[in-house]
Order: sequence, then C-alpha cells, then structure tokens
Amino acid sequence: MPSRRDFLIASAGALLAISVPAFARNGASCAKSAIAVTQVFGDGIRLTAVAVEYDAPVTDKNLSAASFRVEGRTVTGAFVSTSADPALRANSGHFIIVTLSPEDKNAVLAEKIAPKNGSPLSPMAGGGPGKAGDIPVYDTVYRRAEADIVQSGPVTRVDGHAISASPRALKTTQIENLIVDDFQQLEFNDPKTGKMLRYNLFVPKDYRAGTSWPLVLFMHDAGATSDVTRTTLFQGLGAVVWASPEDQAKRPCFVLAPQYAEIIADDDAHTSDMLDTTINLISMLAGKYSIDRNRLYTTGQSGGCMMSIAMDIKYPDFFAASFLVAGQWDASLVQPLARQKLWILVSQDDDKAWPGQNAITATLEKSGAKISRATWDGTWTPAEYRTAFEKVDAEGCFINYVTLRKGTVIPAGQSSAGAGGHRNTWRIAYTIEPIREWLFRQRRVGSNSLK
Repeated sequence: MPSRRDFLIASAGALLAISVPAFARNGASCAKSAIAVTQVFGDGIRLTAVAVEYDAPVTDKNLSAASFRVEGRTVTGAFVSTSADPALRANSGHFIIVTLSPEDKNAVLAEKIAPKNGSPLSPMAGGGPGKAGDIPVYDTVYRRAEADIVQSGPVTRVDGHAISASPRALKTTQIENLIVDDFQQLEFNDPKTGKMLRYNLFVPKDYRAGTSWPLVLFMHDAGATSDVTRTTLFQGLGAVVWASPEDQAKRPCFVLAPQYAEIIADDDAHTSDMLDTTINLISMLAGKYSIDRNRLYTTGQSGGCMMSIAMDIKYPDFFAASFLVAGQWDASLVQPLARQKLWILVSQDDDKAWPGQNAITATLEKSGAKISRATWDGTWTPAEYRTAFEKVDAEGCFINYVTLRKGTVIPAGQSSAGAGGHRNTWRIAYTIEPIREWLFRQRRVGSNSLK
C-alpha cells in the first residue's frame, strides 16, 4: 500500500503522465502535445495556462480566446510563443499559450486534508503552530496540474494553411512550473548536528565563480511543514519572488528555501535544532559557491519569521539584514536586535504578530534603537507602496516597522476571523518591491561569523 509520503509526492506533481489522443487527423498538421503551466501567487500555486505544441509553426492571425476551450476553466486569451514559457511570446512559433483565469475556483492546486479522528492537530489549529521539534500532521497536498483542451477554431500555420478545429480534447501530459522548476531539490546532512535538512536552491543562471553573489534565505510558516521538498515553493511568493526573471535582472542572487519536516519555532520562543542546521547549511553553500558573506539576507513568514528573529539573536553578525513578516517573539530576549537592520511588516488584523511586534520594537527603542514607523494600506497599488516606502526610507533608520491598516489585508469574500490577517500579510508582503530593494542595499558589519 502506498505510504502517506508517496501520496504527497504524487500529489505535488510528477512531470510525466499517460499519453492521450491529440488533434491528429490523417497525417495533417496537428497539435502534438499540451503542457499545463502553473504560476505561484501570494496565496499559492495555480494552473494559469495551457501550452499547446504544434508540429508546424503557427501564427497569431485570427487567434483569440474563442479559439480554444478548456473544460471547467475560463479562457482569457491565446497567443503564439516559441516555447511553453508564456514570457517568450512571438509572432510565430510552435506553441500557442492559452491563458486561464487565475480566479477560477479550480485554478488553485492546494487541497486541505481533514484530520482523521484521533489525529494530532495540524499547524495553526487551536491558534498555535505546535511545539518546536514536533512533527505535525501534514494537512496540505498539491493536486496535479492538468487540463483537457479543445481547439474550437482554426489555427493558421506560417505557410498560410489552416489547421482545422477539432472536437477532440487533448489532455496535458507535462507540467511547466514557472520559476519553481528553476530550483534544485537537495538534502543537507549536517555533520555538526547530525540532522538532515531538505532544501530548495536557486543558483543564478549567469553564475560565475569569479563574481561574489548575495544569498536570500526564506523560511516558511508552520502551515507548510512537510517532507515534500517543493512545498515551500508552492505555498506562496516568499521564495520564488527573488528568483523571478524580473528580480534576477535587477538583483541577481542565490535563493535558499529549506523545507522543514518539523515545527521550527513556537509561541514559547523555542526553536528546533534546525536553527543551527540551517546556519550550517548556509556556511556550507558559502564555501561551495562564490557567495558574498557580507550580503546574506534572511526572511520568513510566521514561524519562519520567528526563526529569523531567533537566528538574529543567536548569530547577531551573520545576516546583513532581515525582512520579518507576520511573526513575534519573547520581547525580553530581543535586545541583540537593537543594532541590526530590520524591516518588520505585520497586519493590524493579526492578533499575535501585531501586539508581539509592538512589544519587540518597544524593547528595542529602550535599548537605544531608532525606529521608523508607518501604517500602510493592504490595497495600495505598487506606485502607492513606493511612495510610502520612500517616506520611511528617507528617515534613514536601521529598523523600519510597518503595519498594514486593519481591514485592508483580507480579500473580498474572506473572513478576518482566526488567522486571516496573519496569513494574508504574506500574500501582500513579498509583492512590495521597494522592500526587496531595501534589503539588497544592506551590507553586513562586524566580525565574520562564518569563519
């Protein structure tokens, strides 16, 4: 009988599936295959397009959303591309990208599994993540991205001939996970702690050993605790945003996203052994690659934020700066953060992180830290965020504390009860580019703690 781990791995999405009928007809030009295309949003991974590959180059003449139908989905457009990557749009090519509405209910690939009777509570149940070191019930799986597509209108080949519409559906047999597929899935066996840690690593595409590169560490929250390595990449933007082509063009860097199989930090300000194992992993990577030891950055959401705080306390000279999202800690322990570079972001709807960070920043101010404070709106446009950022940044403080105004982080139709404000903070946090820019401006000062 397959184990739970086997089921989770299968649900996360193997790349190959059984072959299925195509649009072929008596040897005429036809669609060869279809590829499901996924994209990660602030609230997780979604199926957002189907790439149809033809055996002859086609053009965009008379091509529209009405040219295709996808069962159970809303087709929003169609255009020609040179590959299954929608970014490679062209006037002619062997692929047609059929875009799908990300707002469709079945676009979301995450599925929650109800705990069985007698099972331990999953992370976040009862208002807490569990105890550091606990292995919780893994309550989320990611169903395979797949679709059935029908060419409902003619497609024009480059030579002017038409590929006729066909009533036969073509089933996707491959998956293109945008950005996610650019990460390697690896394991680190720590000789110092004796622990094994699964992790995802993005290596810059133009990496050269003769150049020094920054590294961003992203640590997920308790809800993404799993032994399936890609879970942290599927859950939201916290890791993948730094590896996007847009960010890499401006701020090339390594991105490290550990996948924790246990609770790493709890509400009693305790951490698991994964704190030291993660630090040791970064040290190993800094020795293997040409990574700038003065440009190491940490960020994390909820439990990952709490782990960042704990790392900054135990290793105050390790990171150049930290982006802390929706987390809290025992304020009596945070004095070592007073002279560090921090950008803190919480929602006023968050009944733990908001009062928790209020207490932390009050302690830091008593310790001599100068803190810039601001209240932003979770519904602002990128331009509005940039304007607000510039006002905070102009104050020149090492520590910046921003809260998102109450009632502005919850999407329409969702409840603000429970952890709504908590989880929705990171849906917004990693989309605010000026904060990412700020992080990369920082340089580490102090002794070289990696030696």
